[in-house]
Amino acid sequence: MQKIHDRLDGYESGQFKDKFRLFFTIVSIALTLIVMRLWYLQVIKGDELRQRSENNSVRLRKLKPMRGLIMDAERRVLVDNQPSFDLVFIPNRTKEINRVMDTIKSLYAERSLTQPSFSTLTGKMKPLVPVIFERNISLQKLAVVETHALELPGVVAEVTPVRQYLNGEMTAQVIGFTGEVSREELDRTGTEGLTPGDIIGKFGIEKFLDAHLRGKSGAEQVEVNVAGKAVRSLGRIASAPGDNVVLTIDAVLQETAWKAVGNRSGAVVALDPRNGAVLALVSSPSFDPNLFNSGIAPEDWEALATDPRHPMENRSISGQYPPGSTYKPVVAAAALEEGLITPEKTFYCNGTFDMGNRIFRCWQEKGHGHVSLHRAIVESCDVYFYNLGKLLGVDKIAAAARAFGLGAPLGIDLSREKGGLIPTKQWKLSRLREPWQPGETISISIGQGFNLVTPLQLANLYATLGNGGTLYRPRLIKQLESSDRHVIKVYEPEKLGTLPFDPKTLQLINQALWGVVNERGGTGYVLKRKEADVAGKTGTAQVIGLPQDQKARKAKRVSADYRDHALFACFAPYDNPEIAVAVILENAGHGGSAAAPVARKIIDTYFAQKKAAQTRPQESDSGSGKKSEP
Repeated sequence: MQKIHDRLDGYESGQFKDKFRLFFTIVSIALTLIVMRLWYLQVIKGDELRQRSENNSVRLRKLKPMRGLIMDAERRVLVDNQPSFDLVFIPNRTKEINRVMDTIKSLYAERSLTQPSFSTLTGKMKPLVPVIFERNISLQKLAVVETHALELPGVVAEVTPVRQYLNGEMTAQVIGFTGEVSREELDRTGTEGLTPGDIIGKFGIEKFLDAHLRGKSGAEQVEVNVAGKAVRSLGRIASAPGDNVVLTIDAVLQETAWKAVGNRSGAVVALDPRNGAVLALVSSPSFDPNLFNSGIAPEDWEALATDPRHPMENRSISGQYPPGSTYKPVVAAAALEEGLITPEKTFYCNGTFDMGNRIFRCWQEKGHGHVSLHRAIVESCDVYFYNLGKLLGVDKIAAAARAFGLGAPLGIDLSREKGGLIPTKQWKLSRLREPWQPGETISISIGQGFNLVTPLQLANLYATLGNGGTLYRPRLIKQLESSDRHVIKVYEPEKLGTLPFDPKTLQLINQALWGVVNERGGTGYVLKRKEADVAGKTGTAQVIGLPQDQKARKAKRVSADYRDHALFACFAPYDNPEIAVAVILENAGHGGSAAAPVARKIIDTYFAQKKAAQTRPQESDSGSGKKSEP
């Protein structure tokens, strides 16, 4: 019996040991796998998992800076900022992007709200990079998003400053507008620090001074709840506001010019002849820059792009027009400087001028009779200048025109400025592969033919005549200031050159320009003021060629769809000019009847403001008349 018991004990012990060894092995392997997994998660994937965990509760939010203000010369605010709400989508909050999109569409549709575009949410989203879902949403949309937060994972509303263009169309061509930076713009040099979704200047001063206006972004670390809504701030680096810009523009003159042009197509430029400062710069028709604040709607862009009147074109600096009779002082100056005429030299005008087999006509069909330089400018006798053109030749006229700054951009503080065209024999030969014809010189001597100038160039020409021969670069910017009004940079006047003419030449021409406005028979007599202080010149530029036959010419004028352009350029006061104005109205007819009255309103407003400022009591620091801060 004992032997049997011993055998059983031995058998059970061995069997138990085998089972124990098996169990121990299994447990050891399991523990090893667990330890290895923990090591893998802690060591190999630790940083990634830690980042994921933190992202579930903490989000880094970009703090967008306030763009700088834009003010006129009297510190009237032209462009301000106002708060708006952007709908932002954070991709790592949910993988069900399509469901979120469908939910928003459904919520908007229930309340008859406009549907957003989801084009920016497809394709290239990064998990941790917020994407602009919809800009500048309405309060109704904001309420929808906030009240349905749990149904919209990854969607949050963020406060963003947006531009407010207080004068709308009136200053759009000068100030421009802003928009979201494009991929092409991000790839260019000079855009360091910008990221997708940032707002930059796209046009006008907004673009020209974008680096100063846009400021520097900040950042904030925010703890969020399960719905992605901010709970508390964990730390922040404040954004730095952009610099303020003070322009040379006078908002009152700008408004006067804008209203005077009305719904006609054209441009107005007013300059200070003493330093080149731009006092007014109007291009009509224009556009509302506020349309671009939220990303312009497709239908609005289509309307602007297809408008036959081209409202997006800044006619004041890029519109190129034949100068017409406003060009005659240039031809007269060239003839005087070459010694080809004296002020007393006369030519007989019977209404026509023969050159080969062509007849060139004066605007006065019956002619002006014997005319000297003074009367030729005052009454704008074409035949007199035909004779000067024949004596001078095209190249000498071109040399004088270029001395006045024509034929090349003047360098104003805006992009897209054009240089016009001052033709020469060599230009035609190289451009058109044809020799210059004598009859072409006759046409350009009265500002027709190939001649093209911009309204800015025309205003600068008369500013240069008025100030005695100093050619300034037109400038729109007066100074840059920090947000707390410390002056950063003052933009000083910049001389481009001096006219290579005898002062006597300019004096003779300016006396005649004074006669245009103040002497009976002058083509600009409508602009005469009781102060007799304006000197200027009318112009009428043909848009289409007219037949040689007189009957056919009259029929063509009546039936043509395109009327002549009306021009007027002037400076005032005559003795010591403070303002020079150029007006070009497209297809408006005669310069004296259409363009001169526009200039008259601007001149009157300028001197009315000056008189009011002189009679206004001196403001004291504590006086009630002190101008408020913008």
